[in-house]
Amino acid sequence: MPPRRVVTGRSRQPRQRFAEELRLLRSRNGDSLRKLGEVLGWDWSLFGKMESGETLGGPEVVQALDQHYGTPGLLLTLWELAVGDPTQFREQYRRYMALEAEAVSLWHYAVSAPPGLLQTGGYAREALAADGTRGEELNQQVEARIGRRELLERDDAPPFRIILSEAVLRTQLRDAQAWREQVEHLVEASDRSNITLHVLPFSAGPHGLMNTAVKFLRLPDGRTVAYTENDVRGELIEETSRVESLQRLYDAVRDLALSPVKSRKFILRMLEEVPCEPST
Repeated sequence: MPPRRVVTGRSRQPRQRFAEELRLLRSRNGDSLRKLGEVLGWDWSLFGKMESGETLGGPEVVQALDQHYGTPGLLLTLWELAVGDPTQFREQYRRYMALEAEAVSLWHYAVSAPPGLLQTGGYAREALAADGTRGEELNQQVEARIGRRELLERDDAPPFRIILSEAVLRTQLRDAQAWREQVEHLVEASDRSNITLHVLPFSAGPHGLMNTAVKFLRLPDGRTVAYTENDVRGELIEETSRVESLQRLYDAVRDLALSPVKSRKFILRMLEEVPCEPST
């Protein structure tokens, strides 16, 4: 008879399994969190957050842990599985949304679509439908997305800086009228005192955020967190060194972008290219 499979009792959830392995390896090695931080050169609190499942960390720190524990490739493989867990992405986005609601300032870079905070109902509906959302779920998600705009419209609205890639303005909706309303909304938003809007033209050339939409939140306790996303994944980043690295990339992109005044003129020129609703 073949040998019986050993049941380890470990979690089958990728994120939990990764955190369990981190705790087990550190315990076996006899390391404290502080000692681990001193040896590897990262803030020890990062390892505590990774072991509790609060964050996954990045590939660099995971590779360093693999080397430290003598487990070549093991932790990195578990990390990749955890990163690829779609359930985790939803959890991270829900946490980002909760943090967004209490942010004292926000700044974003948009690659190909207006940020949710500046989307009209027409844009949100067509964009969500393109992902396969239908029926009542579509209505609920559109309502939820539009509801986020209240954050920027209330009396104590936080400062919001947004850099729009020119691709955002070139990727039109199928519904010309809905697209016109979206562009007009961007123009109106640029007039608000708490919103600073930049356009990054194609002529700016290559830069460090070409394929990455990123959002930053300054929280009441002084911390800054970031959320990066593309079409298939998103990640909430709270590790200080990674957030600062993204901020440097963002600052470099802002230096390439048009001024707010020139950006508004740019959008108005784009608006002239959008057909008006035909008269009935």
